[in-house]
Amino acid sequence: MTEHIGIVACSAEGAALCYRTISAEAPRVMGEPMHPEITMHTHPLAEYMAPIRAGDWEHVAELMLSSAHKVALAGADFAICPDNTIHQAFEFVAPRTPIPWLHIAEVVAAEAQRTGFTRLAILGTKYLMVSPVYPAALERFGIAYEVPDEDDRERIDGIIFRELVNGVFTEESRRYFNQVIQRLKERGCDAAVLGCTEIPLLVNPDDCPLPTLDSTRLLARAALRKAMQDSDA
Repeated sequence: MTEHIGIVACSAEGAALCYRTISAEAPRVMGEPMHPEITMHTHPLAEYMAPIRAGDWEHVAELMLSSAHKVALAGADFAICPDNTIHQAFEFVAPRTPIPWLHIAEVVAAEAQRTGFTRLAILGTKYLMVSPVYPAALERFGIAYEVPDEDDRERIDGIIFRELVNGVFTEESRRYFNQVIQRLKERGCDAAVLGCTEIPLLVNPDDCPLPTLDSTRLLARAALRKAMQDSDA
């Protein structure tokens, strides 16, 4: 029996891409027009932003747990969160969650190891880029990492919150991301983590200076594999 996926969403564009990826790719393995049951809940992004800016990760965790309880009540067997930044609250979520979770950074780290990458460029919000979310996951796989310089982190953060979360994707911003990735390539990175779930909607892997690890789609695919584990048994 296929498991029911719960999506604990935060920002609309990234959550929508995650949902669309599961729904679009499932028919290849489940048959047309099938996909697992999916329930999604999100609090308004504004409710997340105040505690994020304050560094109040316990409050962020309360919002995540509220959503987790709602999707569990709807029948979800496990949860995913297509938002890298709020995984900084995961240490407060894990002991109290009503259902298991897939951790986005662990999914990305496992894929990096599988594909042989050894030093990753981490791109995301300014909160995510200086957080332990990816360093902790990558350390377990023996993978090194780099983050952009402070000025680049601030500009990337501005693009994310002024443009990407609002569905605005400009050529100027795409070129800027490529410039940042090129600088990280020159510092020895061999792949770039698109660690804000909206970045894959902007950066084009075909002209990016480095191979990309698309956190949104990787998480969606991992959720699909997990949902189908029992049905494959």
